[in-house]
Amino acid sequence: MNHQKAGKYRWTICALLFFATTINYLDRQVLSLTWKDFIAPEFHWTNNDYGLITALFSIFYAVGMLFAGRFVDWLDTKKGFIWAIAIWSVGAILHAFCGIATSGIIAGEWFVGFEGAKEVIAGIHDFSRVVNVSVVLFIFVRFVLAIGEAGNFPAAIKTTAEYFPKKDRAFATSIFNAGSTIGALAAPLSIPVIAKWYGWEMSFIIIGALGFVWMGFWVFMYDKPEVHPKVNEAELAYIQQDDIPPAENEQTVPVTQGKVSILNCLKHRQTWAFAVGKFMTDGVWWFYLFWMPAYLSSVYGIKSSEWSGQLALFVLYSITMLSLIGGWLPSLFINRGMNAYEGRMRAMLIFAFFPLLVLLAQPYGHLSFWVPTILIGIGAAAHQSWSANIFSTVGDMFPKKAIATVTGIGGLAGGLGSFFINIYSGKLFDYAETHWSKVNGVNLLEKYPEIANVDSRKAFFEKFDVANIDEFLKYLTKQGETVTNGIDKGYMLVFSYCAVAYLIAWFIMKLLVPKMKQVKL
Repeated sequence: MNHQKAGKYRWTICALLFFATTINYLDRQVLSLTWKDFIAPEFHWTNNDYGLITALFSIFYAVGMLFAGRFVDWLDTKKGFIWAIAIWSVGAILHAFCGIATSGIIAGEWFVGFEGAKEVIAGIHDFSRVVNVSVVLFIFVRFVLAIGEAGNFPAAIKTTAEYFPKKDRAFATSIFNAGSTIGALAAPLSIPVIAKWYGWEMSFIIIGALGFVWMGFWVFMYDKPEVHPKVNEAELAYIQQDDIPPAENEQTVPVTQGKVSILNCLKHRQTWAFAVGKFMTDGVWWFYLFWMPAYLSSVYGIKSSEWSGQLALFVLYSITMLSLIGGWLPSLFINRGMNAYEGRMRAMLIFAFFPLLVLLAQPYGHLSFWVPTILIGIGAAAHQSWSANIFSTVGDMFPKKAIATVTGIGGLAGGLGSFFINIYSGKLFDYAETHWSKVNGVNLLEKYPEIANVDSRKAFFEKFDVANIDEFLKYLTKQGETVTNGIDKGYMLVFSYCAVAYLIAWFIMKLLVPKMKQVKL
């Protein structure tokens, strides 16, 4: 009788997924940590400009997710992951050259270097053209980044389904998904420092190059578990323990066998439940990721280039490490007799209540910026716990050959949700700053109508040696004026949505799929 002990190589593969996700989130967060304090002053961006860039990134990412799932299913995991990380790493590095491209397009100065481009742009008097050209260029490179990054989660989820039985997938997913937290955690400690000392361009180049390093490890360390020399027979048996007919009391939905298509997947409530959950909640995490540095800068005057700002963001994302509980809690329920779906849904309901604390972030922010930092950190941790489980519901209900495709559909839905929250947040924050801000009790636009005109705004700000409305309001405060910045109300409105989104999503998901139903394709 063979008493061979099961190996642990599946956790090495999980570690590779973790590092890929870490790099993925580092690359996408470089812009959020540099735009407010480094890039916006150079290109004269507003919140709306940044909101448009991040919103379109969400759309590109969403559409990319839809096709990336199909691409990974078709090309298979190893090659699919290589293509994905290669494309997004190139896209990340291309951000660094947007300043030079802006200089070349507007002034015809192409071979000027990073510092030379800054000087050329500073001398361009057509304010609106600098904004428009630079925004279009950043949209293009975000498109390249998004198309590549879209492949990460479909490939990672597919790899998890290949290397882990159902009962371990939520925990494995929570581990590699924690890479997003570690990426967000490492970003404020590294990216602003690089940008401050070497220029914002080098932060994109250095972080972007990490993807090519990871590719080398993936090429030599990954293969299918059934053919991998480092996966012994006992470990392979453990991995494939679910490859048996369903139990007699387990409900199934028979489906005609054939090619797995997006349309075929959309015929099932399980797909729509996953998509709704992603649509309602993905944008919350992306809002935290893209806007928290700007929030601390706009509301509390704490810049990401300062130690206090880096520490605050580090603490915020450190709290999200609690999301490891997200993989442990449903396993506890499953081990006590629940099926995978019921255990995951119960855990997700518990996690859905924690974001309600975000409702207190802005009302109590006057006590200290640490209040919203900690409360938003708890909300972000709840999201990551929720995310690990909602991803795993796909593996619970769909066969392996459809996992990446269904994950891609959910990614599209999540990207659409992120598009709406980002584009309307940018518009809302600009509107709140101009229409809800007051100086000595008088509306800001009434007192300073020059701010309303995009062509006169630059010259107006130059008189006070400021770059934007945030800095102008802070200047007035230093001059002894009584200033109320309306952007606080804008953030309060968005935080309110972030707080309730998970409970709404959970009830809709439960309505669509009240009980465990496996789909056969």
